Amino acid sequence: MNALFVLAVILFILMILVGGKKGARSFIAIFLNFSVLFLTILFMLDPQVNPIILTLVACAVISCINLFYVNEVNIKTKTALAATVISTSILLLFIFVIVKNAMIHGFGREEIEEVPLYTLYIGVDFVKVATSVIIMSTIGAIIDIAISITSPMREIYTHHPTISRKDLFASGMSIGRDILGTSTNTLFFAFFGGYLTLLIWFKELSYSLGEIVNSKIFSAEMITILCAGIGVTLVIPITSWITAFYLVRNREKKEDLKT
Repeated sequence: MNALFVLAVILFILMILVGGKKGARSFIAIFLNFSVLFLTILFMLDPQVNPIILTLVACAVISCINLFYVNEVNIKTKTALAATVISTSILLLFIFVIVKNAMIHGFGREEIEEVPLYTLYIGVDFVKVATSVIIMSTIGAIIDIAISITSPMREIYTHHPTISRKDLFASGMSIGRDILGTSTNTLFFAFFGGYLTLLIWFKELSYSLGEIVNSKIFSAEMITILCAGIGVTLVIPITSWITAFYLVRNREKKEDLKT
């Protein structure tokens, strides 16, 4: 407990030194996001609650916290939120179909010892739960990419106010391509960092490569990574188009008012 407190204090001080007021808001946002996730899990235990709808509400709240609370309400955060909502909605349909057909929901063979701890009549749809888990694992990366594109696009527009919508969109895509490689690698290594003990366990059990790939636990995590990668890739053109459209449309409206 003392170690956690010390690390939290160090993180708080560093975030203030580097980010100032925004760094302090970012630190507070961590606990706000944790509270949202904790409440989401509690409500998800209610069989009458649809896990997917609950997850979408939680993602909307998390998006507002990370965008509007940390970065305040402005053009950048508004366009980033719109891009996040559209990308998540498209990804949701894709993930639900994949999870249902891949049958990665529920418990794997490696978790068979944990099954007796649970009742088999909890009334929760594990397909929806698995879909919710993947969405929650993806939303952070999508928000990060969205704001990382809208912010420099706004700067480009500020320095070149006569730029065309096509050129501004191309600039956003160029920024997105630079971010894409690092973001997908971050997702990939986050998986291996978090599940390194699982891979070691597979080795101790003398699993073949085929058994590892076909393991429900491994497949579920790989599908999560791939879906997150798809979401990160999808949000780049959506964010670039929305931001370019919104900024240029505002300029055209101002020009029309002057005339």
